[in-house]
Amino acid sequence: MARVVLPEESAKEVSELIDVLISLFFESLPRRDQRNWARVYLNGLVGTTGKKTIRNIAGTGASSVEQSLQQFISKSPWDWTPVRRSLAQHLERTAQRPLAWVVQPMVIEKAGDRSVGVGRQFVPQLGRTANCQQASGIWLASSDASFPVEWTLTLPGPWTSELLRRRRAGIPDTARSLTPAQDAVHAVQRMAAGWQLQRRPVVMEVGNAELPQCIEALSLQDIPFVLKVDGSVPVSFGGAGRHKPGPHTAPARELIDSLRSQRRVVEWTRHGRPEGAVTLLTSAAILAAAAEDRPAALPPTPLLLVGAWTEAALLPSEFWITNIGDRPLAQLFLLAKLTDRVALDYAEVCEPVGIRDFEGRSFRGWHHHVTLASVAHAALLLGARAHRTDSAATTGRAATTGTTGRTGSVAGLPPGTRAPYPGPSRPAPVLPPRPFIPGQLARREYIR
Repeated sequence: MARVVLPEESAKEVSELIDVLISLFFESLPRRDQRNWARVYLNGLVGTTGKKTIRNIAGTGASSVEQSLQQFISKSPWDWTPVRRSLAQHLERTAQRPLAWVVQPMVIEKAGDRSVGVGRQFVPQLGRTANCQQASGIWLASSDASFPVEWTLTLPGPWTSELLRRRRAGIPDTARSLTPAQDAVHAVQRMAAGWQLQRRPVVMEVGNAELPQCIEALSLQDIPFVLKVDGSVPVSFGGAGRHKPGPHTAPARELIDSLRSQRRVVEWTRHGRPEGAVTLLTSAAILAAAAEDRPAALPPTPLLLVGAWTEAALLPSEFWITNIGDRPLAQLFLLAKLTDRVALDYAEVCEPVGIRDFEGRSFRGWHHHVTLASVAHAALLLGARAHRTDSAATTGRAATTGTTGRTGSVAGLPPGTRAPYPGPSRPAPVLPPRPFIPGQLARREYIR
């Protein structure tokens, strides 16, 4: 069930909040009628039941509205980048301060072959080949909320090499056929270089083949990262001192498992769940490997391999590589687990506002739609946060965890602007019994 629900009686307040967001994020649209259609579309995304297609948003019998929305979304040449940048800047200033930029893959399965970027391709998230679009969202994420602010759409080879298909979809000449991970890293680099945001760790999952290129690209721009990797990925370590000849190479799983005596216990609260969890962590310093197409040595960036066991597991089950060496393991683990926060908000907020529902065939239309869906997602969560603040002040109780800002208003919005979305209180964590680790007195930490 979705965490944010739009009550029928709240339509007026929702519309007022969207009006404010239009003035904040859509100043780059040159014409008033464009901003008006953005308002209509946003109201449709948060208020229409069922699939959020242009036809459903326009309503039965409203052919003129449908045509105007179709023009605004699929054909109007407004630039989506300034809108996304304004959204990100506003969220960084006013929402719960983000801890990381989290890359969340999005797979949209399709029946036909006309939607831009669609094709039969292997999808790691599905574990099979599917006829689909593959996209990635870059989310500003804290432990209490996450917001998509940038999107990439991966284009299989035929969409960039076949001139007719490229022209029909309106794919720009600068677009190239890359992998989803490469597209996501390039988007992060653009954000870091030109969006005037505080640089934060990038959290994402990377396949073995693309790991060296991703590490190199992020390191060259001094972007901190926490990359989830498979336990089979080969890592190099050692090579310093008389008693450590090398370097040696071994699968990440083997290196981490050899350090099980150094594990420490971390107690934490799962995102969206009241019960606590126990994880065992250890780490090892490793060496960066050069990308296959770039044999030159990488910048001397120290890397850390982090491994995790669940409470009852005999072998480590999760692995991350990071260039952040000045934080405790518990904090690195907390950053890595922000992917769970994003997955929760994606399922409970972003999907209900129709992030995957665009049925058009143009590259421009797809980007316009996901941009507006991202603003609708932000409207729902900011509105829920304002409602919690208002409720806490009215009842005289302390605000729920993660709620900050002025009472009865969304930070950055006019005083008194109030949205009706009820958000849940975070229950106190219920931690499991302390695990017994034979032959070890592990250090113990608690994070939430």
